[in-house]
Amino acid sequence: MNSIQVGNDTITAEAIARELQYHPAEQMDDAWQAAATSLVVKTLLEQRANALGIEAATEEERTALLLEQELQVPEPTEEQCQHYFHSNRGRFHTPVLLAVSHILLPAAPEDVQQRDQQRILATQLLRQLQVDPDSFVALAQQYSACPSSGQGGSLGQLSKGQTVVEFERQVWRLPVGLSTQPVETRFGFHLVRVDQRVEGEPLEYELVVTRIRQYLHEQVTRKALSQYVQILGGDVFETLRNRSEVSH
Repeated sequence: MNSIQVGNDTITAEAIARELQYHPAEQMDDAWQAAATSLVVKTLLEQRANALGIEAATEEERTALLLEQELQVPEPTEEQCQHYFHSNRGRFHTPVLLAVSHILLPAAPEDVQQRDQQRILATQLLRQLQVDPDSFVALAQQYSACPSSGQGGSLGQLSKGQTVVEFERQVWRLPVGLSTQPVETRFGFHLVRVDQRVEGEPLEYELVVTRIRQYLHEQVTRKALSQYVQILGGDVFETLRNRSEVSH
C-alpha cells in the first residue's frame, strides 16, 4: 500500500502497517482502510489544533480542547428525550434475575480427549438427573469442579454480566428447570438448573432520563465529528474511498 498525503504531512505505509493491529478485520483491505482512516483523522485534528495555536499537556487533551472550541453540539431537548424513551420503551427495564445451580465438569479448551470424556459424562449424569431430579445436590458435591459444589451447585441469584459470555448467552434463554442439554464453555461442560427467573420491571422516565440525554448527546457529537473531519479533509477521504473501491 502507498503512503497518504494529508496537506503537508505524509502518512507512510510503515505507519499504516503499525496501526493495523488496532483495526482487526476479516479482509486485509478493510483493516488497511480502517487503519489509514484513523491516522488521517488524527493528522487532520493535529493540523487544525496547530493552526489555531491550541496547546495542552497531552495530545488527547489538545484534541478535546479543539473539539470543544470547534464543534457546536446542542444538548438534547426534553421533547427529544421523551420521544426516545417512548419509542424505545422495551430497553428500559430492571435486569432479569436468575437463580441458577450447576455442575461443572472441567475440561481444558485444548484437551480434546478430556473434553470428549467430559461430554460423555455430562450426558450420563443428565440422564440420571432426568430420572432422579433430587440427586442434583449429591452429584454437584461429587463431580462439580466449581466452589459452588459446597452449596449443592447453587450460584445464587445472577444478573447479566456476572458470568462468562458463552455461559450467559445460553443460560439466559433457558426456562425454569433442568436444562435438557449440557452447556459448553471454555471451562468444560455445565449441567444447569434454573431454579427461579425474575423478569425485569419497566423503569420510569425519571430514572433513565440522564442516561438517555447522555446517549443522544453522544450520537449527535459522533455525527458532528464525522461531518467536521470530512470538511477538514474531504479530498483525502475521497482518495481513500477510491482506493477501497479499486481494491474490492
